[in-house]
Amino acid sequence: MKLARINRLFGKSGNCFDVAIDHGMFNERSFLDGIENMSSAVKVIAAAKPDAIQLPPGTAPLLQSIPGKDRPALVLRTDIANIYGAKLPSHLFSESIANPVEQAVTLDAACVVVNLLELPNQPELYQACVKNINALKRECEIYGMPLMVEPLVMQDNSARGGYMVDGDIDKILPMVRQAAELGADIIKADPCDDVFEYHRIIEIAQGLPVLVRGGGRVSDEEIVTRTKELMKQGARGIVYGRNVIQHDSPAGMTNALMAVVHDGASVEEALKFLV
Repeated sequence: MKLARINRLFGKSGNCFDVAIDHGMFNERSFLDGIENMSSAVKVIAAAKPDAIQLPPGTAPLLQSIPGKDRPALVLRTDIANIYGAKLPSHLFSESIANPVEQAVTLDAACVVVNLLELPNQPELYQACVKNINALKRECEIYGMPLMVEPLVMQDNSARGGYMVDGDIDKILPMVRQAAELGADIIKADPCDDVFEYHRIIEIAQGLPVLVRGGGRVSDEEIVTRTKELMKQGARGIVYGRNVIQHDSPAGMTNALMAVVHDGASVEEALKFLV
């Protein structure tokens, strides 16, 4: 039942903090910092009790083997792309794992997540993502599995020597709306350049819960302050990876962000978890 799984993601406050630890799926060395030992990384984050942890099929059992009924819910990553290096390969792909929703059910996942990628001058990659979503949507309806779509508007990799998102809200808005029209149950979207405009992304999502991506590593004060404002703008939560798993205290950062997402803590109150 889809609603039962959604309720596992969104706590009593109606919000969700999903910690992404699926970076090893993408064959990029810089993404492995802080998660070289996945068993340890998953245990540390799970003990801090975020609402969910986002993992690929190969490491999802590390979470699901933790005993007890109060471990975080599993969000299963279902696609692989090769777009993250300093230089794009001559052939780009976005490939779905085999029988993704069957794997999600077997792993007792509460949700599946898939990319909707838009890179400059790469229409074939974009088309592959649309095909992945269309196939996944039907499976999700059959099995009652919530579908999280991640619309990402990217800059040219050569501009900054690697993958970087484009925070232009006029590019983000149509991608978020397309994700909704393709049948997403949850939207995972980037913050826009002007965080005070994020309410426009919430509106264009047509009532679907929007979780905000964290992106690259920034200072503690910046990530907490940004999160506070995003929640004010109407976000239903966050999906952060590197700002948690690459932190000196992943558990402390998880607690700080949980306080903002669920308890409405001030920036000052949240930062006390990191002292």
